Amino acid sequence: MLHRVRPRCVSEFSPNQHLEITPEFLRLSIERIRSNGYEIIALDEAVDLLKSGYGRKRYAVLTFDDGYRDNLEIAYPIMKELDAPFTIYVSSGLVDRVTPLWWMALEKIIAVQNELVLAEPGKGGGIPCRTPQEKEACYLRLIHWLTHEAGEREQRQIIMRLSERYGIDMTAMTDELMMTWNELRQLSAEPLATLGSHTHAHYALARLSPEEARTDIMTCVYRMQAELGRKPKHFAYPYGNEVAVSQRDAQILRDVGFASAVTTSPGVLKSLHSRDTMMLPRVSLNGRFQDPYVVDQYLTGAPFALYKAARWTMRGFGLRSGVSRLFPSTR
Repeated sequence: MLHRVRPRCVSEFSPNQHLEITPEFLRLSIERIRSNGYEIIALDEAVDLLKSGYGRKRYAVLTFDDGYRDNLEIAYPIMKELDAPFTIYVSSGLVDRVTPLWWMALEKIIAVQNELVLAEPGKGGGIPCRTPQEKEACYLRLIHWLTHEAGEREQRQIIMRLSERYGIDMTAMTDELMMTWNELRQLSAEPLATLGSHTHAHYALARLSPEEARTDIMTCVYRMQAELGRKPKHFAYPYGNEVAVSQRDAQILRDVGFASAVTTSPGVLKSLHSRDTMMLPRVSLNGRFQDPYVVDQYLTGAPFALYKAARWTMRGFGLRSGVSRLFPSTR
């Protein structure tokens, strides 16, 4: 699982750093995956192998979420040079410029403010964010509130109000960072590329009603069909964690006819996943741990067994928080 690929950004406040890796680390990761005996294959082939129970072939699939422009401009030339297939999960609302990159907007606001005021002027105090430590604490506090307490639509309303108050042009930011349909058409014609669905509005599906969840899924399907001329076969849940994913949503995807769906639950594919390809785990190439040793360890699956054991035994305390820093929630 990857998101952005770009030169390293040196900043004391980089709350979304886990979503970014450098071009050098992408190249190194591909080389390490192969040197460990894994073949990098297309997602279609991986799902077929998983369902057939063919277990002798060791394989990996490279997936990118959201549809960032650097996937085309920076990552794709590396993938083409190394002949590495890949999948990009497209959020059609981001391409249409109607879905906000709210997590990026929040980072941009906090980065240049000394205090973040949520209430109307004169109606309450703000959250201090002068130092890098205060900024990080402010960001984490708001992320939890926006993804666990505020509703999905309320979340967007809050971000839009903050953006207006602090002068953030949300559309301009999306224009700068996200691909257009023309750019996606360019990728769609490339044999190495598979384009999957990532919903339209990038909502946490499990926090929507069944009708809202289905609408968000199908809007992306229709937009991709209209713009790219084909129906997506593969799906990635936005956020992809326990709060954002449910068996109800997996059933919607089955009914729609998707061949696979991936979460952000850390883990490697096992034979048990052949029974249900709507809840597949992924290995996050985390921008905070750009080290070849980490790639080698991820391929063994050992860190994920430790992570799951820690969660089960500690019920969210102590050991879990120490282990889970390697697997932060992803947007």
